[in-house]
Amino acid sequence: MSVRHFLTLRDCSPRELEQLIARAMELKAMHYRRELYQPLQGRLMGMVFEKSSTRTRVSFEAAMAQFGGHAIFLSPRDTQLGRGEPIEDTARVLSRMVDVIMIRTYEHEKIERFAANSRVPVINALTDMYHPCQLLADIMTYVELRGSIRGRKVAWISDGNNMCHSYINAAVQFDFQLSIACPAGYDPSPAVVRAAADHVEIVRDPALAAANADLVVTDVWASMGQEDEQTARHQAFASFQVDAAIMARARPEALFMHCLPAHRGEEVSAEVIDGPASVVWQEAENRLHAQKALLEFLLTSPA
Repeated sequence: MSVRHFLTLRDCSPRELEQLIARAMELKAMHYRRELYQPLQGRLMGMVFEKSSTRTRVSFEAAMAQFGGHAIFLSPRDTQLGRGEPIEDTARVLSRMVDVIMIRTYEHEKIERFAANSRVPVINALTDMYHPCQLLADIMTYVELRGSIRGRKVAWISDGNNMCHSYINAAVQFDFQLSIACPAGYDPSPAVVRAAADHVEIVRDPALAAANADLVVTDVWASMGQEDEQTARHQAFASFQVDAAIMARARPEALFMHCLPAHRGEEVSAEVIDGPASVVWQEAENRLHAQKALLEFLLTSPA
């Protein structure tokens, strides 16, 4: 039996991704109606964390609990992924004990090696290259509030980081235009950009990226593991804050998103993140519902 993994958005077809978003919205409605739906009774998820997170841990644990399953949290103290036992051996052992494995780590190569040796689905809950689960929640949020994102313009104003790479993948899979504004030296991977063909442009002016955008997205300037670059990054990104002037360049009905945690007064002004265009709290909640749809898809769909 073949095993489906979810390491990037490219692991699903555009049709499968659209079905995941639609199913996430159905599951959210069922949740609000307090309907008991437990398709994963007796199923176990192993959650391997090398990077800490509030939203990722709570959303995946809650998803398994609401589905009637159970999640086992493995902190950096509990496992040394690739530093003691080889990654391949860890994958072979864990995948004989649980039904699905979620990994939040640094190098993307680690999760690829793990998945290649796993007998069960592996979910990328964040690597240095990609954050596909967050994109499921982001697209779900947009669809809930504005309908299809196909043909829309999205402005990414931040570093060419893992979130940026996943937005590039999303631009192809969901068929929208992505305008990336970042300082020189902080561009996304050229290979990831090339694979997106004409869906992506890179500019140096955030106002240009935001012009007529339907969605404006940003992220912290220095992510976990980049603390030693913080001063240099703050200087480089000083003119890339998403503030009221930037949002005024977007369409009147444009939404603002941020994967959180956010630093008000740095990458985004308090006026924007706490203002009427911001949907960050709905976006954060939707991690739960989108991931439930993903778990159902990976664990109950025919191979």
